[in-house]
Amino acid sequence: MPVFKAPFNGYSVKFSPFYESRLAVSTAQNFGILGNGKIHVLELSPGPPGVTESVSFDTADAVYDVCWSESHDSVLVAAIGDGSVKIYDTSLPPPSNPIRSFQEHAREVHSVDYNPTRRDSFLTASWDDTVKLWAVDRPASIRTFKEHAYCVYQAVWNPKHGDVFASASGDCTLRIWDVREPGSTMIIPGHDFEILSCDWNKYDDCVLATSSVDKTIKVWDVRSYRAPLAVLNGHGYAVRKVKFSPHRRSLIASCSYDMSVCLWDYMVEDALVGRYDHHTEFAVGIDMSVLVEGLMASTGWDELVYVWQQGMDPRAS
Repeated sequence: MPVFKAPFNGYSVKFSPFYESRLAVSTAQNFGILGNGKIHVLELSPGPPGVTESVSFDTADAVYDVCWSESHDSVLVAAIGDGSVKIYDTSLPPPSNPIRSFQEHAREVHSVDYNPTRRDSFLTASWDDTVKLWAVDRPASIRTFKEHAYCVYQAVWNPKHGDVFASASGDCTLRIWDVREPGSTMIIPGHDFEILSCDWNKYDDCVLATSSVDKTIKVWDVRSYRAPLAVLNGHGYAVRKVKFSPHRRSLIASCSYDMSVCLWDYMVEDALVGRYDHHTEFAVGIDMSVLVEGLMASTGWDELVYVWQQGMDPRAS
């Protein structure tokens, strides 16, 4: 299975929604505490070495997250540790990039998510406790959502409703928002510890998952959120990222500070259906390909990016 060695610590990995062989990786020097960052665009190939870098972009600060545009196949949006949001066009040489840079957040930008239905806007979540809504062609953010009492680690669009998104925060709440409304439309006190990640089910637009420092993943239905639909136990440390499968309704992938990547089916009793222990440091980035069923990618602080098919060993050559 393809493995890419980055010069810095991996933070985020995302498959292209346009090309099944392309993915982007965001990285940070010195575990993101101090130093530079780098964005790598990788191409998968059938023969050895299996993965090659097509282009990379250097940044003066850590790159905590990256996402592909849903409307332009060569455009990436990056969340930067200096509070900036940068847009890159991978078809242009590095000296011509970034093509846009927005400086509004007062602290690190931790996540970025492109609107999959409207395809004209994206969200950023920051350690300044806010979420911001942007359009690529606007010189400034459209709106700032400020309700969380602590860092917002992730904000993700609903896969069916172009105005609805969820945000996960260190204030231990999950909030649901509609950009047409003045404030959040729902507050779910999901965990007793920081919520690090959230994601929507791709087949049921009322179901979403959260992951937390409490080592659990919880699945929620916004129609009756007093108790979770499921609580998934199995990670030994904080669960850094959670991601619903784009192909199977009840399948969830997660990665953790216990260095593992896990697969869960939240609708069955023995929910843990797969565990991969290929990383040798914190596993912090995970994605599942929309275009190739079962294709997964992960990255971590061991500076490695793995791409593999579900059920296979990520380390197998």
